[in-house]
Amino acid sequence: MLDSVRVRLTLWYTAVLALVLIVLALITYSIFWRSTLQRTDVNLSELSEAFLTTLNAEAKDQSGPDSLKQAGRVAINEHRFRDHVFAIFDDTGNMVVSSQDVPPAAAANGSSVGGPLSSPSFQSFLDASSRTDRLFGKVKGGEDGYRAFARRFSSSGKTYTLVILQSLHVQQEMLEEVTETFAWVIPIAIVLASVGGYFLARKSLAPVVAMSSQAGRIGAANLHERLAVQNDRDELGHLAQSFNSLLDRLSQSFERQQRFMADASHELRTPVAILRGEAEVALSHQARSLEEYRESLEVLHQEAARLTHIVEDLFTLTRADAGQYPLQPRDFYLDELVGECVHSARTLALAKKISLNLEESSESPIHADESLLRRMILNLLDNAIKYTPEGGRVTVACNRVGDEYVLTITDTGGGIPVELQPRIFERFFRADKARSRAENDGGGAGLGLSISRWIAEAHHGRLELTRSDSVGSTFTAYLPTGPFPSAAGG
Repeated sequence: MLDSVRVRLTLWYTAVLALVLIVLALITYSIFWRSTLQRTDVNLSELSEAFLTTLNAEAKDQSGPDSLKQAGRVAINEHRFRDHVFAIFDDTGNMVVSSQDVPPAAAANGSSVGGPLSSPSFQSFLDASSRTDRLFGKVKGGEDGYRAFARRFSSSGKTYTLVILQSLHVQQEMLEEVTETFAWVIPIAIVLASVGGYFLARKSLAPVVAMSSQAGRIGAANLHERLAVQNDRDELGHLAQSFNSLLDRLSQSFERQQRFMADASHELRTPVAILRGEAEVALSHQARSLEEYRESLEVLHQEAARLTHIVEDLFTLTRADAGQYPLQPRDFYLDELVGECVHSARTLALAKKISLNLEESSESPIHADESLLRRMILNLLDNAIKYTPEGGRVTVACNRVGDEYVLTITDTGGGIPVELQPRIFERFFRADKARSRAENDGGGAGLGLSISRWIAEAHHGRLELTRSDSVGSTFTAYLPTGPFPSAAGG
């Protein structure tokens, strides 16, 4: 049962609500009791003022040794209240007059009047009152005890103590009613809140259950499906959107992987077929001249080299994607490396009667992987030479702009159509039709630009096609001048 999120949420909600209600009930009970006690003390204090006012007035009209006692009886009769006890004591602790000495009071209060005045707790309270002018306390007796107030006063040059007791039975009954109310209200509120909380949790989590069911049905065959977003502004809507974004990335990755596998199979199939066909032709004729065998072996060698180059490129991209291609940076001069690569590519340019020019540049110290940057530059030069027609021109420049080295390679080829430019860095993509690629140019697998972009990004730089129109194209590599981590993934 506790495996359900709805049940756990309901239990937590119920437990927290029960704790809050109990704490609230205790605080309310404490505040109510304190307020009741304060009102009782105020009432006793005001009653003592009125009692003493009457007592003093009557004492002036009385004469004789028992004048205070007679005045006390009159005051008791005038301030007779239900559940109240009055008593006057002299400075030696002897009782002068009390409610039990007044017959109407005795008849009204019965045995409950004299009971508290003779209890041990009252004697303790009376002893404590002799040490202060005013004192509040509690005296045991009756059903729920009495609230006691003692006040010292003077009459005829002598000191006396007035004690007033008020029964706490009414207050206790009110507190019991409050307690019983809480005892009924709290369980009912908890039950109603539990039921309501369960249905609320069930309704709130219903979209999650629906998303879970729909996500469980999504697989490779229907990866295009997406979760329904009921409210894109709440947390569940954000969850659904995040999951849909994940599915989008997975779908794109899956499509790229499928396209990569299909293109790789297609690229590998051609050289393998040529190797097999040439081998079958060589083996089908028993009597062949040495020149014919040499021609067959030359074809086999060329296709094997092409196949090796494709496999090496695929292996490089695979390790880059897996983040397992460690860089080996060192300090060198980028301008010198560019010059070496241009010198190496002059043979290809001369074979097509293309002018290959390197613009002068200042010293460009850099801390990077020299072999990878060399591969990137040669790939870009090879790409520019392949797609530049005979008599064209390829220009290379390397300059520093701010915190970056900007390497540009510009050709005078036919350019790349606008609709194909976003795909130029995709693996196995070749815009042959757009760039009038010759069929006998040696061909490539369409991996050079993909590898070149990865090399730039591995050095925390970037490779972009900055211009491509009818008069040529320009590829620009941006490389940071500062150091970078020694290893990077694809």
